[in-house]
Amino acid sequence: MFESLTDKLQGVFARLRGKGKLSEADVNEALREVRLALLEADVNFKVVKEFVARVRDRAVGQEVLESLTAVQTVVKIVREELIELLGGTDSRLHFAPRPPTVVMLCGLQGSGKTTTCGKLGHWMRRQGRNPLLVACDVYRPAAIRQLQVLGEQLGIPVFATGEDVAPPQIAASAARHAENSGFDVILLDTAGRLHIDEAMMRELRQVKAAVNPTETLLVVDAMTGQDAVNFAQEFHQQLAVDGFIMTKLDGDARGGAALSIRSVTGVPIKFVGTGEKLDALEGFHPDRMASRILGMGDILSLIEKAEQALDEKKAAELERRLRENRFDLNDFLDQMQQMKRMGPLSQLIGMIPGMSGLKDVQVDEKLLARQEAIVKSMTLEERTDPSILNGSRKRRVALGSGVTVQEVNQFLSQFEMMRQMVRTMTGGDLSRKRKRRLRLPF
Repeated sequence: MFESLTDKLQGVFARLRGKGKLSEADVNEALREVRLALLEADVNFKVVKEFVARVRDRAVGQEVLESLTAVQTVVKIVREELIELLGGTDSRLHFAPRPPTVVMLCGLQGSGKTTTCGKLGHWMRRQGRNPLLVACDVYRPAAIRQLQVLGEQLGIPVFATGEDVAPPQIAASAARHAENSGFDVILLDTAGRLHIDEAMMRELRQVKAAVNPTETLLVVDAMTGQDAVNFAQEFHQQLAVDGFIMTKLDGDARGGAALSIRSVTGVPIKFVGTGEKLDALEGFHPDRMASRILGMGDILSLIEKAEQALDEKKAAELERRLRENRFDLNDFLDQMQQMKRMGPLSQLIGMIPGMSGLKDVQVDEKLLARQEAIVKSMTLEERTDPSILNGSRKRRVALGSGVTVQEVNQFLSQFEMMRQMVRTMTGGDLSRKRKRRLRLPF
């Protein structure tokens, strides 16, 4: 996400760093390039104009230009203004002081509203909440069944009454059921249309009046660019939404909608969809997103992903095995599977500070899949002690994993090199380490 914009902004700041001290002309030239980069990213023209004007007002003062760290100050100003553009600090989901919290999801057909309802339920569950999904879309064929399938996959209950009950009544019945059954969050999947029409808006106003939702969230497709912003503005004027969920942001290299929507509507983005999997929904943090856009990484989101995906007991066991130099292919396989749960490695690399600009870093997901297949084709004994893999065993492993014997040999060589590196990083031969600690002469 924001790949094109990130590249251009990093280029602008790299040229500024090469100048040493800055003049007002240097700053103006840089801001012209920033303005062009934002427009090429499909950011609203008025938003770009106001953004550049705010940065210029703060960046061309004598105090900044005469500073020895003028470039860092300009970058800091741009980051702060990006944070404000993306929503400042007002991007958290609000919960009702007295449960249940009612979250009403709205949007056009095709924006990913029903899938997002399931993803949001999964996010709520990870926060320790007890959500209930409610099927209020009685018009789209199989919409109720789609939500039920998502609920089954996630282990989250779905409240549905059928297609002969009006959506406001369904929502009210679901609220009563949640109060009686101990659910503390209700997620309403409402009906959408191909475009905004009076019938849809009237029904949504009736649903809203029936349950008085804590949050009314509009689901918008980031891939539609400024059309999404225009739709969001019109929708907000008619229904007064509290926030946006931006889907398909991982597929939008420009990011113009995300950078425009808060400034145009005055309403913050609260969640972003970052993939097709049901755990690919993230809370939106303007400060973290601004850092990503500027190529500074997003270490906090990376840590959160790791905490959700990695098993603490397994991590402690792995640390012990590393210290004792007993890291084997079983450990390697387990680490690969835990890493996969964190998401695509190409996304994770972009969260590491300083790594987003490295174009030569290419993660071959297919290669990782082949390596996993190689390990899975081995017996438990072979994974524990790869040295017993002779020619016939390697041929069997190659046949089982669909690769060549040469690829098996290459993988085993890489694994041994990695194990040697780990041994060096953890202090080498543990017996020598113990001897040094005990001050033994032999």
